[in-house]
Amino acid sequence: MRTTQRNAVTVTGNPAGRPMVFAHGYGCDQNMWRLVAPAFADSHRLVLFDHVGSGKSDLSAYDDERHSTLDGYADDVLEILHEHDLWDVVFVGHSVSAMIGVLAAIKEPERFARLVLVGPSPRYINEPAEGYVGGFDGADIDGLLDSLDSNYLGWSSTMAPVIMGNPDRPELGEELTNSFCRTDPEIAKKFARVTFLSDNRDDLLKLRTPALILQCSDDVIAPGVVGDYVHKHTPGSTFVQLNATGHCPNLSAPEETINAMKAWL
Repeated sequence: MRTTQRNAVTVTGNPAGRPMVFAHGYGCDQNMWRLVAPAFADSHRLVLFDHVGSGKSDLSAYDDERHSTLDGYADDVLEILHEHDLWDVVFVGHSVSAMIGVLAAIKEPERFARLVLVGPSPRYINEPAEGYVGGFDGADIDGLLDSLDSNYLGWSSTMAPVIMGNPDRPELGEELTNSFCRTDPEIAKKFARVTFLSDNRDDLLKLRTPALILQCSDDVIAPGVVGDYVHKHTPGSTFVQLNATGHCPNLSAPEETINAMKAWL
């Protein structure tokens, strides 16, 4: 299958169970779900993959035009669902993949049963004129992207611990740093622009798939006000405030993440 090679798709769990598709965040790969996904193996068919440019994906499949927007990544997800004949899907998306999942579910709602959005943000840049707080000024994002362009490895070692949070557990920040450094740097630079300059606020209103929003505490990437915005603008969504801190509860607080998902599902 083309997408299996392109996105290093792995399928495990219960073959007769409802499909549960896990999508990783920026600079990560499917390994980031290793502490969460197995908890659903008895009841679900687990489908994990790497976005093009990440993990064990086929780097030659990266397309400058297709992957210049999150819609292109959503199309990748839909192709995976098509090739593996997946329906009634529970899609679990972390960070930027939360919005990728929203876009995919809007395009083909019949494929999706539920969405779990972990640390979602529809817009990272503040829009003062519209009263929207995303957590970053435009100048902040420009500086972040310039730093990333000039020294990706240096940026990774500086930013990963900040994104992870949990400074009392430095091994978590180190794991995220290593993950960033495994990602193809040229694709990572382009994906950063697609991620941090995206604006999917209007798309939230179009979603008709039931969604669970998992919001971390002290999340510098998707602060609490952003999670609240996603909840208020996503029809029929459920909001859960986690005790977990930082932006990656799938690594820092897997049990709490699992429990919140199971309670909602």
